[in-house]
Amino acid sequence: MKNNTPTPHNSAAYGDFAKVVLMPGDPIRAKFIADNFLENARLVNNVRGVQGYTGTYKGKEVSVMASGMGNPTIGIYSYELFAFYGVEAIIRVGSIGSFREDVELRDIIISEATYTNTNYGNFFIEHGRGYVDATKDLVDLAVANANKLGRKYHVGGTLCSDTFYAVEDELGIARENGLYGVEMECAALYLNAQRLNKKAVAICTVSDNIVTGAKASSDERAQGYNHMIELALEVALNV
Repeated sequence: MKNNTPTPHNSAAYGDFAKVVLMPGDPIRAKFIADNFLENARLVNNVRGVQGYTGTYKGKEVSVMASGMGNPTIGIYSYELFAFYGVEAIIRVGSIGSFREDVELRDIIISEATYTNTNYGNFFIEHGRGYVDATKDLVDLAVANANKLGRKYHVGGTLCSDTFYAVEDELGIARENGLYGVEMECAALYLNAQRLNKKAVAICTVSDNIVTGAKASSDERAQGYNHMIELALEVALNV
């Protein structure tokens, strides 16, 4: 394992990452988490500006690293963290678009399974269109801690799309399958976790409602994201 680090995408040495990693899409958000939620955070990777940090949260070592956008990018970064850096669990934290009128801005969605037809899975397993599950004990931890913190949350299926400007009727797919929202990274993360016998879950904040057209302001996003990050870190304490 040590001989595979650093990688072409990650300059960190083996041991620089904690066993649990929070993974937002945006490098700026990764830095925000490190600066505002972790103690003694140090930069361990900055290849291509995809920042990774390791620090402590309530005394436990935790890392945060950006994934970029889409299944292919999170597929590369999460695979390397799982396979080469000894990471045992990745918690995705990011934004999600709501497919339901009763799922409001700043609500948290815990994705227990993601419905997808991404081509990512076809490279290593017979996958095709269908559901990919999160790790159940991480979902249970997220639910328990959301209740403890008093967060408004929903737990259920989500849609993972490869196309932001989709031609396919994604709202129709969501209604047919009872999905809560759409994002672009869960599928590759969950597939990698299953492939490598690791753990993964996505905890996302609703940034817009595709049905009503409502969109969160930058201030609303920031407050909602903080709730999501705190929840993810509380989950990390118990992994």
